[in-house]
Amino acid sequence: MTTTLRPAEPLQEHPDGTRSRRYQVCVNSRPAGEIRIGTSPALGDTVARIDELRIAEADRRRGRGTIAALAAEEVARGWGCRQIETVVPAASADAALRLFDALGYTLRNRGMEKHLAAAPPALPPDLRERPMSEAEFTAWQAREHERYVRTWAERGLAEETARAKARADHARLLPRGLATGDMVFSVLERAGTRVGTLWLALRENTAYVYDVETEPAERGRGYGRALMLLAEHQSLTAGRPLLALNVFTGNTPAERLYASLGYETVTYSLSKPLV
Repeated sequence: MTTTLRPAEPLQEHPDGTRSRRYQVCVNSRPAGEIRIGTSPALGDTVARIDELRIAEADRRRGRGTIAALAAEEVARGWGCRQIETVVPAASADAALRLFDALGYTLRNRGMEKHLAAAPPALPPDLRERPMSEAEFTAWQAREHERYVRTWAERGLAEETARAKARADHARLLPRGLATGDMVFSVLERAGTRVGTLWLALRENTAYVYDVETEPAERGRGYGRALMLLAEHQSLTAGRPLLALNVFTGNTPAERLYASLGYETVTYSLSKPLV
């Protein structure tokens, strides 16, 4: 039996510059599922993504999904994409992770969440939190921009694409810099010495940790955990009982820290170069 993709709609061009198209997954011309392919709104038009992949129950465990995903790669190559990605919800991860692992996708990052206790945690008594100053923010933003570029370049993005993403993301998230509403920038000190910084975003019902950084000379002393406790305290004080974050694969200290603090994975982001 032959498994193919049949367009189910015209190519969609979206206001944000992305494109997408939905296809039927067909077996000998008989519909057996559906797949939606698009370009990444976060990473640009050189990165494709599989947004949906559904195979009818009667056609599962016969390789239909694998062939459909491979056909999606050919569509992406035709669009000029150099990489393809997908996001897998943790609730349905087992089968999807096996499928994409067999196709050569690798885990890039995970979305994690923690439902917070009712009472804010206390910081160690020798630590003090204060707002970040404008001068500190300017220096932090320059460092963060370069770190962000390196992070994405190391994960397969061309450097110019990574720099464009860094500029666009910071412009979108921080249009007024330090004064941007619902963004909290904090410095953690011990005996007057800065030991780390925290960037927390306050969303409708959730807080999000965008950046937590311990000063290089102070690492290995528990300040990363203290910064995360500070994030929990700020989240609960602002009435956000759910705290979320992203962690990149390979950042082993951070992965261990978040696991020890009770964060749970909610999404897996996978990617594959298209050669």
